[in-house]
Amino acid sequence: MTAVTYDEQQLIAIHNAGTITDTISALKEMREYISEEETELKAITDSAISRLEEMTDEEYAQLDLIPDFID
Repeated sequence: MTAVTYDEQQLIAIHNAGTITDTISALKEMREYISEEETELKAITDSAISRLEEMTDEEYAQLDLIPDFID
């Protein structure tokens, strides 16, 4: 597995739906609402989705999915 970046991890944590499949769906749905000007957020979202699609359930379970702003 390619290492998940900090930004990807935070985005995944915010949209964590419990499983890889559900989280990917949540990210894809959220992506539909990103404006054309938000190119960086689109890029991070696309990258996070790609990494999740390559991940196993075991790798997903090892991610720290508590967003930093909750601490």
